[in-house]
Amino acid sequence: MTSPTPTAHRYPDAAFLDDTVRRMTRARAVHGAILCVESGDGRLAWRGAAGNLAPDARYFIASVTKMVVTAVVLQLRAQGRIDLDDPLASHLTADLIRGLHVTNGVDRTGALTVRHLISNTSGLTDYFFGKGPDGRRSGDLLLAGHDEPWPLERVLERARTLRPRFAPGQRGKVHYSDTNYALLGRILENVTGRSVAEAFHDMVFAPLGLRDTYAFADPEDATPAPAPMMYRDAAVHVPRYLASIPAEGGVVSTATDVMTFLKAFFGGRFFPRDTIAELQCWNRIYFPGQFDFGIGLERQWVPWFLSPFRPVGDLLGFWGQSGAFAFHNPQHDLYFTGTVNQLSGFGHGAAVNAMLRVIRATR
Repeated sequence: MTSPTPTAHRYPDAAFLDDTVRRMTRARAVHGAILCVESGDGRLAWRGAAGNLAPDARYFIASVTKMVVTAVVLQLRAQGRIDLDDPLASHLTADLIRGLHVTNGVDRTGALTVRHLISNTSGLTDYFFGKGPDGRRSGDLLLAGHDEPWPLERVLERARTLRPRFAPGQRGKVHYSDTNYALLGRILENVTGRSVAEAFHDMVFAPLGLRDTYAFADPEDATPAPAPMMYRDAAVHVPRYLASIPAEGGVVSTATDVMTFLKAFFGGRFFPRDTIAELQCWNRIYFPGQFDFGIGLERQWVPWFLSPFRPVGDLLGFWGQSGAFAFHNPQHDLYFTGTVNQLSGFGHGAAVNAMLRVIRATR
């Protein structure tokens, strides 16, 4: 007997999708939006924009960059050059990491592993949003446009002033922390012998033929200029900072290029497709958003009451602080990329609503 032929999906039309991206700009503080939607069967491929952004605009993908880190780490693991359970001391000097995770006078830095970093279970406080002894956050100055580079040494100096949230790998605990990814960036450089920008290019961007994607490295380079990031109603211009954080979120791309990467990520281009199941060791994060974090992968949490009669299923991928997004919905075989270009966090809901609207319209 032959297996029955799967029923083909019926996708929303271009008018519906154009209306969807326009709706994204009605949200609080969203001045421009880009939405790219594709299906796994190739029958749907649509891209559009509204507000002050164009469909092919380059923008900072922010923490969507962390999916690129995942792709590189897993390739290096397959080559036997790194293991998720390697202690940090296997790849970083003792002087660099000494005293990084200290609570109650006990230094637990030696217990930290690559797995803890890439799964945000290290307990290390986020240097960007973590409040220091003076009650201030380093991110506040940056969001106000005070542009300074933050190399790893400065990140770790700041991290040592911030009390760790929990013991490394403590069961059920997770804290979203760019400190983890700053450390991962240096590990990638030490393992590959290349800069993060070069490793990204050689191991991900070039193999996929991404022509509009690169790690932002030169603060003086403004040609072609990525779309300026918005914080509420003001543009934030921090090129020196962005050039110093390639692994945390310093990649520039387009919705089309990110779509190519997203489909390759879930399609087995960088690692076997069944590895995705390994990455889904979820812990829930409530700040800066309601989502689950696994091993170098996020799952957007969608409450049942937002779609009680037509289950949405999972949204697997990554958010960026800038409102950039890249998600795959396996249940409907849909892929979403784009941005609402708003650092305040007020625009993320508009992107979620857009994805849900498309999923609910797919039959």
